[in-house]
Amino acid sequence: MSSASKLVRLNPGTLAGGLVGIALAAWLLSHYGLLQILEVLSRIGWLGMLAIILSHLPQMLCSALGWQAIGGVDALRSRSRTYLQLRWIREAVNNLLPVAQIGGEFVAARLLRRRGVPLATAIGGTIADLMLEMATQVLFTVLGVVLLARMVGHTGMVATLTNGLLFAALIVATVFAAMWLGLAAVIERAVIRLARSLGWPMTGQVSGLHEALVGCYRSPGRVIAGASWHLVSWLVGGIEVWLALRFFGRGVGVGPALIIESLGQASKAVGFAVPGAIGVQEGGYVVACGLVGIPPETAIALSLLKRLREVGLGIPGLLVWQRIEGASGDRAVA
Repeated sequence: MSSASKLVRLNPGTLAGGLVGIALAAWLLSHYGLLQILEVLSRIGWLGMLAIILSHLPQMLCSALGWQAIGGVDALRSRSRTYLQLRWIREAVNNLLPVAQIGGEFVAARLLRRRGVPLATAIGGTIADLMLEMATQVLFTVLGVVLLARMVGHTGMVATLTNGLLFAALIVATVFAAMWLGLAAVIERAVIRLARSLGWPMTGQVSGLHEALVGCYRSPGRVIAGASWHLVSWLVGGIEVWLALRFFGRGVGVGPALIIESLGQASKAVGFAVPGAIGVQEGGYVVACGLVGIPPETAIALSLLKRLREVGLGIPGLLVWQRIEGASGDRAVA
């Protein structure tokens, strides 16, 4: 059995989340008019689609450099290409396979191990990067809410978003504190259970996970560098939205584009339990675009355009993953 086929085996929670997401997506498409949405989407054209795909590459590179900064090990610290390739695979797995938007991190840690990185170090660095990405997303969402408040004033929606941000910041701070107090031990047991369910018993070699995870945050320089790269990555995502809306004939400034992207990505993060955030992402963009005066059919077309970009980049990423697994003798060790 291939690694991909092992990973896509659905558990009841993932299946239920997927069904709810599909139902929500179907309702949105029906309610706002499938033909109208497709008409907006068709304006992008092949050249526009290529431009959107290419515009995501700088964002992927920044995310990879952030991961390398916070979780990179000495043996791979100068290998930015390695982290870029693994970031590509991470996104492909999370976007295209029916996993709860975390399977890509597990696959990436496994592939780092195949490059000679101790498993505890690989998992610890990947989790540290994921946590830093979450923390910087909160900051990016703060930027979006500030821009929204300047645009529309202190409305009830702004107040609700502000309260939500405070709650999200509290959760992130709590998780960071828990990491220092031994949450890694809980993660270690969860990783072992997940690995066994996928037929990857080698993850019993995760002793030292807590020390590896905490060690990633002991260097202020690495934390600042990693956070800076991730913040730039989020900002580049706003440029992608700005460009897409231009192709749709909705010329907006960079500020509204950043508002849309920050709130849209926040909604996707809230729906992390739904594979691919299907339906949740579309609903989030409807709300975010509505706040800056963009109609729902354009908002859903924007979300679908992002999904087309994910497919365009993700399918080759999955193929690269399987090639790497095959070349390293997956059946012999898994």
